[in-house]
Amino acid sequence: MEDLLRIGVITTTHGLRGEVKVFPTTDDVRRFDDCDEVILIKNQEYIPLHVERVKYFKNLVIVKFKEFNHINEVELFRKCDIMVTREHAVPLEEGEYFFCDMIGAKVSEEDGTPVGIVKDILETGANNVFVIGTEDGREVLFPSIPECIRSINVEKKEIVAYIMPGLMD
Repeated sequence: MEDLLRIGVITTTHGLRGEVKVFPTTDDVRRFDDCDEVILIKNQEYIPLHVERVKYFKNLVIVKFKEFNHINEVELFRKCDIMVTREHAVPLEEGEYFFCDMIGAKVSEEDGTPVGIVKDILETGANNVFVIGTEDGREVLFPSIPECIRSINVEKKEIVAYIMPGLMD
């Protein structure tokens, strides 16, 4: 399991007082309201920062960090990830998981027959879709619905799936 979880990506600066525009990569955009401490990743350097204030504009979050007070100090942070530690992550409900915890999970059928490994998870309007790399090098898309995904064990990184007719074709 990864220790850091991405909650946003800085897109650009905002104004002259050191604010940045952040594209949120979290399900709960309002999670920035309760976010006091974050980690900015810049060229593989981990920079701890403290959130001073947050505003919302369209689909973006405008963040002011206590450590910076001028546009020149934050201009270099474009395209940088904003991360939180697991202890500062939003608590998960029963049956929820972080996408990063499922990448690399082994997928098998209900009888134990291996299907493949989760390579990615796509977010669609209706449900998430697991991109599963099979042993023969193909990629198969499994919708994350109860009819296809029977169980998920996050700790063991295992998924039990039912293969609907035509799904592997």
